[in-house]
Amino acid sequence: MQTLWSCNNDKGNAPDWTWEDPAPNTPSAGSDSVIVARGWILQTSFGELPDYIRVYKSPSMLQGKSAIAYVAVADMNKQATFSVLGDASGYKTPSEFYQTQQAPIIVNGGYFWEGSSLSMLCRNGQIICPNNQIEYRTNGTVLYYPTRGAFGLMDDGSYKVNWIYTNNNITYAYPAPAPNKSGATPLQMPSATYPSGATLWKAKTAIGAGPVLIKDGKPVNSFVEELFDDESGVQPEINAPRTAIGITQSGKMIFFVCEGRNMTPGIAGLTLADETNILRDLGCVEALNLDGGGSSCLLVNGKETIKPSDGTQRKVVTAVSFK
Repeated sequence: MQTLWSCNNDKGNAPDWTWEDPAPNTPSAGSDSVIVARGWILQTSFGELPDYIRVYKSPSMLQGKSAIAYVAVADMNKQATFSVLGDASGYKTPSEFYQTQQAPIIVNGGYFWEGSSLSMLCRNGQIICPNNQIEYRTNGTVLYYPTRGAFGLMDDGSYKVNWIYTNNNITYAYPAPAPNKSGATPLQMPSATYPSGATLWKAKTAIGAGPVLIKDGKPVNSFVEELFDDESGVQPEINAPRTAIGITQSGKMIFFVCEGRNMTPGIAGLTLADETNILRDLGCVEALNLDGGGSSCLLVNGKETIKPSDGTQRKVVTAVSFK
């Protein structure tokens, strides 16, 4: 999805999402046995993978809808490494990323526009590109400063999702997003003192996008505050192709992708609420929505899993991988 166009409800308020409330996540909830118990089927047709990486295909129904989805699962307690691919600008298809990186698992990453990243890209502790720091509304006449999500390997070795903002080349993390809302009076630029609870964001490797789906094991509804609303392209309540990244309590990283837009007849895709429920059900305690729509693409050993909704792979600016 190249542009950030989305929908909201006709009342202009945050919608009432219905969240499933499964049992609290425990270390065992991140095991592959949980994935298999949910009806996901181990895939072997994509070729040999390291023994700490597995790929599963979804059951034919997810959240009461016909679905085609895949998850790639890597045990980060073993030799698996998480990497962000791309730069602040420049287009590549996921297959082109594979040709240069040869990572067994590659999925599309953050948002972009006209060949430039709109999402955080952090590699080796260096910020290559921050999350988009401004959002215009009302035909470009109103300016907002949204705190948007990023998923990263932190300096302490943990994997976390945070709402972040980069101000004067310093990136802060916040326990909750700034309560922006399209159409309301814009709030002040995020800083060390606003929103409250700011800390220095210290990541080694990270990808930004949004909205945040799961934080500290709890489902999060922050697309309004992150301004992924009726003027963005995320379309949170519309069935569409989706991509997400998450981590379980036991240290399993999950890349999720689902097909949509009836590339396979009857497969419309999923909403963000659906995506959140699925990732929680698979044991994720932190999760972030990545770019979706025509950008959604998961490669396993360079082979496509879902049918891209553009008909062919879209050129994207960033991607993420593990090997």
